[in-house]
Amino acid sequence: MRKPSAILGSAVFFIAAPGVVAGLVPWLLSRHYGLPLAPWPLVVAGAILVAASLGVLLHAFARFALEGLGTPAPIAPTDRLVIGGIYRHVRNPMYVAVLSIILGQALIFASWPLAAYAALMAATMATFVRLYEEPVLLRQYGAEYEAYRANVPGWLPRLTPWRGAGSLK
Repeated sequence: MRKPSAILGSAVFFIAAPGVVAGLVPWLLSRHYGLPLAPWPLVVAGAILVAASLGVLLHAFARFALEGLGTPAPIAPTDRLVIGGIYRHVRNPMYVAVLSIILGQALIFASWPLAAYAALMAATMATFVRLYEEPVLLRQYGAEYEAYRANVPGWLPRLTPWRGAGSLK
């Protein structure tokens, strides 16, 4: 896939997937953000979590388009295994970021329904990764993915970047 197509495809998928999961559904669950705000320390913590997670999410999507020359969508996957940038710290930064955005909104509104939704999405994402993504990546990239998976945690980021794949950007 060429870079312009990868960027466009990733942008469309960004709206369709995280835009719905971390944007539209929380908006609906929070009554169109009509819930009262939590006490200010929770609002500040939630806003920081949402902002930082959005940055991570945008970075992860950019890596797919620019490094992998593809999209996160299963119908238009990358040509290369994406292991640079934030992917040197955690294998699933998109999922971690989406869950963190939902949890940030749960803090902002002190909303148990949003927290429960985050837990449901976490279970769904973990199941999808385990049963679909990991087997597909193993078939597609073989030993390269196996080495990556053995050295980079799936959900809790490592503090130091993994440097085992040679010269990563």
